[in-house]
Amino acid sequence: MQVPAPFEYRRVGSVPEAVALLDRLGDTARLVAGGHSLLPMMKLRLANFEYLIDINDLHGELGYIRAEPGLIRIGAMTRHRELLESDQLAAAFPVFRDAERVIADPVVRNRGTLGGSLCQADPSEDLSAVCTTLDASCVIQGVDGQRVVPMGEFHQGPYETAVGDAEMLTEVRLPVRPNGSSAYEKVERRAGDWAVVSAGAAVWLDGDGLVADARVGLAAVGPNTAGIEGIGDALRGRPPGEELYAQAGNIAAEACSPVTDRRGSAEYKRHLAKELTVRVLRRAVARIHGTDGQGV
Repeated sequence: MQVPAPFEYRRVGSVPEAVALLDRLGDTARLVAGGHSLLPMMKLRLANFEYLIDINDLHGELGYIRAEPGLIRIGAMTRHRELLESDQLAAAFPVFRDAERVIADPVVRNRGTLGGSLCQADPSEDLSAVCTTLDASCVIQGVDGQRVVPMGEFHQGPYETAVGDAEMLTEVRLPVRPNGSSAYEKVERRAGDWAVVSAGAAVWLDGDGLVADARVGLAAVGPNTAGIEGIGDALRGRPPGEELYAQAGNIAAEACSPVTDRRGSAEYKRHLAKELTVRVLRRAVARIHGTDGQGV
């Protein structure tokens, strides 16, 4: 039987209490919400902490989806199920519902949180790819106040983030822009599994129907969730179409750095990165025009 090393359990009722406790305990402590990624690592002794701080009572404070002019704010304790079921979020960013439909199973989605997913910083994690695609910003709370970190700087390596020992992620902010849409696709070995490769795309069109901007985020193709540089420059100002999608797919395949493992060869994963990039761009543009793009 695999069991974690001994640890002490604490439960907190507010963000200031959690941050103060983290400040006092330092790197010997770890926050836990859903725990579906952290606890298996502790059972395998890949992660060992003297204290676990349960923050589930903070759902009332940090479990929200709020729309403001030009911005959607999501609390870090928002559950996967809430992200999946939010029509408001799906209307602005359908990529979220796409991704949530292929994350694990109902048990995990009922307990797992947005903040937990991002802070786990697994290179194969779905919502990290989604937030990278949407150019999100992360609000981090410490004893001295808040700071805002762009998603591109939030993940600093496999299982490493910009969140310090005495800090916690409290909110994710997503800029809302007109005449745009998004999509997400994932190849997995079995339903709900970690991705072999996954891709998210967001596209915005101008008044003439040309690409005003585009972003692509990939997961499971390197040490970090990757926002593919060059996609926006390659597509901007051009009419969307299959030739343009194929060009973007080639850029994505060349930019990623997959490794051969039991999920597939590096060559196969590069092929998936290219094909999934084409599919999500096609689907995002189709959604702007009022169709879903399935089967196109």
